[in-house]
Amino acid sequence: MRLTTKGRFAVTAMIDLAMRQHSGPVTLAAISQRQNISLSYLEQLFGKLRRHELVDSVRGPGGGYSLARLARNVTVADIIFAVDEPLDATSCGGKRDCTSGNDGKPGKCMTHELWATLNRKMVDYLDSVSLQDLVDQQRVRQLQEATNQAQACAVRVNRVGGGTAANAPTTTVAANATV
Repeated sequence: MRLTTKGRFAVTAMIDLAMRQHSGPVTLAAISQRQNISLSYLEQLFGKLRRHELVDSVRGPGGGYSLARLARNVTVADIIFAVDEPLDATSCGGKRDCTSGNDGKPGKCMTHELWATLNRKMVDYLDSVSLQDLVDQQRVRQLQEATNQAQACAVRVNRVGGGTAANAPTTTVAANATV
């Protein structure tokens, strides 16, 4: 049992879309380039996401995709299921015919309920994580990286210029850091 590339790429692309749609529709080519995902693969995924009404498409110049709902109203489970990603830890695919006894009659294996419970917990967890949660996590991470980069630049400026952390060059470097 593991999440395949299809599910991971769909979630990654949706985070990228949610982070950038504020300035208009986002092209799949741009997502493809930023996330290193094949354009043709993204086209397949976004066709499914559109059919499940998670994204809207805009045709023509300046076209692309945007979220069909607010990011806080889209869950990871919505995305995973939209791209037909199976989340099933049972060996029978939930059919309860995972084993045959000596008499040849089909039935549940001894661990069926364990794996079925795991399935429910996975779905519950993925249903509790919104796309907005993931966007917020990514923005915090970018802010931390920008802060670390600005601090590293400040240290280099101080070493080269002989200044202290209170000097103007450090302030200028930190103020110019982008997220």
